[in-house]
Amino acid sequence: MSNFLINNILWLKAFHVIFMVAWFAGIFYLPRLFVNHAETSSNVVSEQLKGMERRLLLFVTPFALLTLVLGLAIIYAYGTAWFVSATWLHIKLSLVILLFIYHGYCFKLVKTFQQDKNTRSGKFYRFFNEIPVIILFVVIILAYVKP
Repeated sequence: MSNFLINNILWLKAFHVIFMVAWFAGIFYLPRLFVNHAETSSNVVSEQLKGMERRLLLFVTPFALLTLVLGLAIIYAYGTAWFVSATWLHIKLSLVILLFIYHGYCFKLVKTFQQDKNTRSGKFYRFFNEIPVIILFVVIILAYVKP
């Protein structure tokens, strides 16, 4: 691989991680808002949380998409042979797909709260909040250790 390609891959990786961190910051915080929303009895607080939830999800969605695009660019830069032989990457991509499903489900939850139709407890959302944490731990280990 030429130095030019190596340098580009390093830039792609750097921005991939930067956007991933920004995405995860939001995807960690959003369920905490859901916890507060599920546990409040105040209409004023509920209305404030509705706005915060909607804005946060809309704010972090471009970071999710940029993470995906840059990840695919990295795979493309390394080539087909590398992709086929990188079993760890296939597992990582499966987890990323699950994370995008989680992210999409957050849109449904925001809509449910917007319509005042939430029936789940704060405890549910506390457990829901742990899903991206577990995925992040596994993805980081896969990406750096490559077991």
